[in-house]
Amino acid sequence: MHIEQLITNNDGTIIDVRTPREFMGGHVAGSINIPVVELPYRMKDLKELSPPLLFCCASGNRSGHAAQFCTNQGLESYNAGAWTTVNYYKSLASQL
Repeated sequence: MHIEQLITNNDGTIIDVRTPREFMGGHVAGSINIPVVELPYRMKDLKELSPPLLFCCASGNRSGHAAQFCTNQGLESYNAGAWTTVNYYKSLASQL
C-alpha cells in the first residue's frame, strides 16, 4: 500500500520527528511529536502505537532516518516525508 493511501485511509499513527518548537509552529492534526533524537529512548511508547508508523518532518530527511531506525527495530515504519505533504493527504481524506 502506498503512503498516500495509508494517510487518506487513516491507517497507522503519524509521528512528527521535528523538535517541539518546530511542531508547535504547525503540524498534522492528530500527529504525535517524538523528536528523532528521542526515538531510541521511546521504543516502549512506539511499540504501543497503532501500526504502521508514518514518520514525517520538515523535508523527509529526519523522518527517513526515523523510519529506518524503527524498521530495524522490527516495527512497521514508513517515511511519509514532509509534514505539509502528509497534511495535504489528510485534508483530502477529510473531504471524502
